[in-house]
Amino acid sequence: MDFKQVTEAARPRLGSVCKGCVVCNGKACSNQIPGPGAKGLGDTAIRNFEAWSRIRVNMDTLFADEGCDTTCSLFGRTFRLPLFAGPVGAVQLHYGDTYTDESYNQALVLGCAQSGIAAFTGDGTNPNVMQSACRAIGQQEGCGIPTIKPWSLPVIEEKLALCRLSKAFAVAMDVDAAGLPFLKGQTPPAGAKSQQQLHEIIQLAGDLPFIVKGIMTVKGAEKAIDAGAAAIVVSNHGGRVLDGCAATAEVLPEIAKAAQGRCKVLVDGGIRTGTDLFKALALGADAVLVARPYVTAVYGAGSDGVQCLTEKFAAELADTMTMCGASSLKQISRDMVRL
Repeated sequence: MDFKQVTEAARPRLGSVCKGCVVCNGKACSNQIPGPGAKGLGDTAIRNFEAWSRIRVNMDTLFADEGCDTTCSLFGRTFRLPLFAGPVGAVQLHYGDTYTDESYNQALVLGCAQSGIAAFTGDGTNPNVMQSACRAIGQQEGCGIPTIKPWSLPVIEEKLALCRLSKAFAVAMDVDAAGLPFLKGQTPPAGAKSQQQLHEIIQLAGDLPFIVKGIMTVKGAEKAIDAGAAAIVVSNHGGRVLDGCAATAEVLPEIAKAAQGRCKVLVDGGIRTGTDLFKALALGADAVLVARPYVTAVYGAGSDGVQCLTEKFAAELADTMTMCGASSLKQISRDMVRL
């Protein structure tokens, strides 16, 4: 089974919005909410993808071939790749009724753990979304990162308690979710957080490393770090929350430079190949998140589909590293890509 076959199997199961495109570039689903599309024209999601394609890698095969080590560490855990599945919640709302949140998270978290990586899991207005995600993570000995929406403080406390019970090795909050249209006016309420509010939330997490997802400026990174974030994710929520926003690849270098040595820097948005992953590392990221292709993977073949997609990324990353003269992730440098 290859990922093309997984994609073909997923198409009839993905509901009415996601088309299961061969190339997931945001065009076929633009301006469709709810679902995998975006509010407004959807140009940010499209430009996320296109920005990575404009970056070129510099081939250099004149180097001592010492093999290819793609392992990375995050908060005391070692992973096979600097790759994590991105958080997706309310899958029946977004992708049709083939999977529930519980069955989706079971397949995603299991497939990632079996592949030597980990999944960020999603959240939603239905409490079962977070509950099922935490159950799935607990069954894999904490190999996952629950991602909490920016709810009111009492709700966040309840969800953090679930995260601790799951023994997750870290927890995240996608602060950019404040811009999702279907969250506005919901109960419990979700919305933007001040730096002080974020600090209070991170304090509530205690010794759980806290990841702030949704950083798109150096100023935002500084505020998240000062609030106590152990890691940030350069992300515009897949281009779904603000038209005219910069692509993540465009802002990654300046944010990574500002955050260097103070917190881990991850990035998502339009990353579709192991070569894109290589480009992200060359621009300063420590790891990447990939969300929508993992939805296709689960809908196409469950946990086996997750493993199939992960193998694809692993092979493409190793090939790019070998052809650009990097034997380990630490050897990937800025001069290996051309903007």
